[in-house]
Amino acid sequence: MNKRMIAVVLMGVAASLADASQAQSYPTKSIRVVVPYPAGGTSDILARSVGQKLSEAWGQPVVVDNKPGANGNVGAEIVAKAAPDGYTLLLADIGSLAISPSVYPTLPFDPAKDFAPVTMVAYSPHILVVHPSVPVASVKELVALAKSKPGKLNFAISGVGGAPHLAGVDFALRTGVDWVYIPYKGGAQAIADVAGGQADVTLNGMLATYPLVKGDKLKLLAVSSAKRMSAIPDVPTIAEAGVPGFESGSWQGVIAPAGTPADVVAKLNAEILRILNTPEMRENLGKQGAEVRTTSPDEFGTFIRTEKARWAKVVKDANVKID
Repeated sequence: MNKRMIAVVLMGVAASLADASQAQSYPTKSIRVVVPYPAGGTSDILARSVGQKLSEAWGQPVVVDNKPGANGNVGAEIVAKAAPDGYTLLLADIGSLAISPSVYPTLPFDPAKDFAPVTMVAYSPHILVVHPSVPVASVKELVALAKSKPGKLNFAISGVGGAPHLAGVDFALRTGVDWVYIPYKGGAQAIADVAGGQADVTLNGMLATYPLVKGDKLKLLAVSSAKRMSAIPDVPTIAEAGVPGFESGSWQGVIAPAGTPADVVAKLNAEILRILNTPEMRENLGKQGAEVRTTSPDEFGTFIRTEKARWAKVVKDANVKID
């Protein structure tokens, strides 16, 4: 082996040792978790719950930083361009990772190349809710009302091209209804306006929406999961209530900038999985209608690609575009 080859080998060994050392000492300062939506929505609730436990486990502050805009793309771009050292993370969701590539002509980041998946965190089915004044008590009655008043019902969405929007579009494609989509800057605002009577209907994450149902601010018609939820067993699924095959929901996960050392990603994955799989966390999320779902980094990457293909078909079928 000549001197040049030896030098190359030694450089590789040194880099590996440096990565290992970084992972062992990580974290040595505060961690920033970017949530690409306003406070109060599903992603924000999850980020604060997991962030608090991470801070307790590692003795370092975990700061949740809400950066809403462009259906989550503003926050995603910030993390895509951040230093790949494990100190800037994204609590991402279906919108920016699986839907945006199909509805935005251009994106300031590449979901497939600019991120390192860490783990999926949770799945929260959408629930179909209306303002209590809307004169319906079932999915079939809602469809009949919407068909009798085409273009009159207002459907609140967290942003054009987001998961609630695409869920509404898929519902409309399957039932033939025509309603007007009213975009907001986040799910919390959309839900609040339906509860306040400024909009009529929404399909949004159960984690953020169900508390208003329990408070009698919203009327719950159905849940969008494949099977009934154990937290609300008497509530039918949208599929069994008259829209066969319909299923939608919001899922969230943690990702880091591409290039983040694999050992740091592995350490984050292991600790977040430990936190999420505690009885306390599972019980707390379950009471609010969310399921803990954890994965390896590779499994999360595969899941994102599958979801992207699924929603790309809905976008194409409905010709959804954002200029």
